[in-house]
Order: sequence, then C-alpha cells, then structure tokens
Amino acid sequence: MLTSSSFSSLWDRVFGAQPVPDEWLVIITGLVALGAVIPRPLWRLSRNAITIAHEGGHGLVALLTGRRLDGIRLHSDTSGLTVSAGKPTGLGMILTAAAGYTAPPLLGLGGAWLLAAHHITLLLWLATALLLAMLVMIRNAYGALTVILTGAAFLLVSWLTEPEVQAAFAYAAVWFLLLGGVRPAFELQSKRRHGGAPDSDADQLSRLTHVPAAMWLFLFHAVSLCSLIGGGRWLLGL
Repeated sequence: MLTSSSFSSLWDRVFGAQPVPDEWLVIITGLVALGAVIPRPLWRLSRNAITIAHEGGHGLVALLTGRRLDGIRLHSDTSGLTVSAGKPTGLGMILTAAAGYTAPPLLGLGGAWLLAAHHITLLLWLATALLLAMLVMIRNAYGALTVILTGAAFLLVSWLTEPEVQAAFAYAAVWFLLLGGVRPAFELQSKRRHGGAPDSDADQLSRLTHVPAAMWLFLFHAVSLCSLIGGGRWLLGL
C-alpha cells in the first residue's frame, strides 16, 4: 500500500532535482554517443533507437492533430512505417509527415533542457512512459522487442542504479538523439541524389504542399543542426 510518506518520497525522487554531473562525464558521454553514430557498423545497430523516435514522432503528431493511429511497425533494416487514418490532405497530414525526421533531434533538445534543469530521473521516467505508450501501437514482433528492450533499459537504470549511472545513461541518450538526429537527413539526401527513396517523407510533403522536396530536406537539416547546437550548449552548460 502506497502511504503518504512513500508517495512523497516517490514524488521527490521523480520530480526533484539531481546533482549536476562532472563536466568530464558530460564530455565522455557525448563522445560515446558520437562513436555510436559515425562508424557504419555501429550505426546500423544504434539507428534502431532513432527509428523508434522517428516513427513515434509520426504517431504522436497524428494523434495530436486528430488522426486515428492504426499502428506502427519497426523493421530490422532500421526502416519503419506508421499508419494513420484521416483526411489525406491538410495541416494534420502535413504535420504528421513532417514529424518523423524532426522528432529525434527535438526530443534530444527537450531532453537537454530537462538535464540542464537537473531533472535526470524525470527524463528517464518520461522516456519510459513514452516507450510504454508506443508499445501499445506496435504491430510487429521485431518492433515490440525493440521497444520493450529500450524501455526496459530506461526503467532499470532509473530504478536500480546509482545517481552517477543514471546521469551517464541520461546524458548519453540525449547526446545520441541530438547527434543521431543529424545523420538520417544526410542519408536521405544521398539516397534521393542517386534516385532512391522516391516515397520519402520529403517527397510526400512535396506532394501535399507543392513545395519542392529539397526545401523539406533543408527544414530537416535546419531542425537537426539547430537542435544539436542548442542542446549541446545546454548539456555543456554554455
């Protein structure tokens, strides 16, 4: 039974401020995240986390704009698919299509803001809650396994580890969203340059808005790079 004192203790644990980690830890976690993004072999594995954020962004904005979310699929090649129902044109559809490539860096920016405010545990719990909510909409086994493992990592770290470990994990995760959010737009640009990805988010947005796909690619680049700069400054205390 949850007593008032235990509830108060839990509230303080989640919403209270945690100690600021040493600067060396912030820098090392950034380098670790960078190491998970740049080498192609590691990126093929770590990109799954970016895909979760990408498809989760599509799904969340679909719901917020009044569309019906039918399901999300995550695949082992790090691709994904989010299916929503509603008006095939209009602002809701445009925002839903634009949310994929912008979601990881914006989530990283929000995470950096929380860490700058010393809310490490709150960030871990919010990430767990978002992953749990996303799990309900997953429609394939690989996607479910990926989300469960990711959510379990956040939950176990937030519940069982010491504050120093929580801080290292949280900073590494946020750095990864910020750094990993930059690479997909460049990959998409490269694919389109060679005639690939004819039905990409940028191309869908072009058909919806009659704005060239290159302009949407520019938006993806701008959001990811500005988020990295702003979030990085927050994380480093600049």
